[in-house]
Amino acid sequence: MGSAFFYHLTREPVERALPKLIASARKTGWRVVVRGVDPDRLDWLDERLWLEPEDGFLPHGVAGGEFDTDQPVLLTTATEAANAAECLMSIDGAPVEPGDLQGHERVCILFDGNDTEALERARHQWTALTGAGVEAQYWSQESGRWEKKATAAGA
Repeated sequence: MGSAFFYHLTREPVERALPKLIASARKTGWRVVVRGVDPDRLDWLDERLWLEPEDGFLPHGVAGGEFDTDQPVLLTTATEAANAAECLMSIDGAPVEPGDLQGHERVCILFDGNDTEALERARHQWTALTGAGVEAQYWSQESGRWEKKATAAGA
């Protein structure tokens, strides 16, 4: 079973934090699936990922294409990842269930610290996942860099 990492975004929006986290996962050799809730938002994010980072390139695609299984990074609203990703990144409150940890090495939940609903949803996800025995870490960028603030041991 994989582990869950919660990323509390307070200094930058998801479209800036996500490429960095994807690049880190790709350096590990993992395929990544980015799970969102709104297809239009994923299309917008797709455009952003083609433009940034300026000094790098994140090969990716939006689910529903001919080459979904080949994508190193796949953006989708579905719960199943066609690209056999080792890392799931949940954005915009996309659901994450304990069963998602069975098929992934890591699940990353990114949430906006300036959004009360997003904070409450992340707290609920933390409780549900750790209550199911998932190992979890909570990371915050309040100081300007990522710092681990809490951990929960898996069962």
